[in-house]
Amino acid sequence: MRSIFRAASAAALACLAVSAVGPTPAARAQAAARAAAVKSEPLTIITKSGPKRFDVEVMRDDAARARGLMFRRHMAGDHGMLFDFEQDQPVTMWMKNTYLPLDMVFIRADGTISRIAADTEPLSTAIIASGGPVLAVLELNAGTAAKLGIAPGDRIEHAMFKAR
Repeated sequence: MRSIFRAASAAALACLAVSAVGPTPAARAQAAARAAAVKSEPLTIITKSGPKRFDVEVMRDDAARARGLMFRRHMAGDHGMLFDFEQDQPVTMWMKNTYLPLDMVFIRADGTISRIAADTEPLSTAIIASGGPVLAVLELNAGTAAKLGIAPGDRIEHAMFKAR
């Protein structure tokens, strides 16, 4: 009986030791995503019904572009993420490890919207193509483009498009 008790006690201590090691990989990834968040920059979309203003995080390097909004569970309605691809080229995106449904706004080098992939599916590995050369992609909460009347041909105002 004592040996069974000792075995059970040892197993319980082992479980405690394993759980005391630290947070789960998902929790570590979420913490890293929050820590890596960059300073917000203003962005305005000039639509037929007037300007729509957002605060955006800008992803300017490969590591930041690869991370994007992965593992995040919330984004304010007036926020977004702008991916700078540094040159005008066809791009592809996906939603792997992204929990938020998004509208993906594909933007040409002159700042005009070429295409919108609305209400993308969270956690999907389906490829979402730009459909042509773009300099950037703006990710907004799903439904934002339709709600605010954002459409292809509208113009983005942000320092990225003035500098080029």
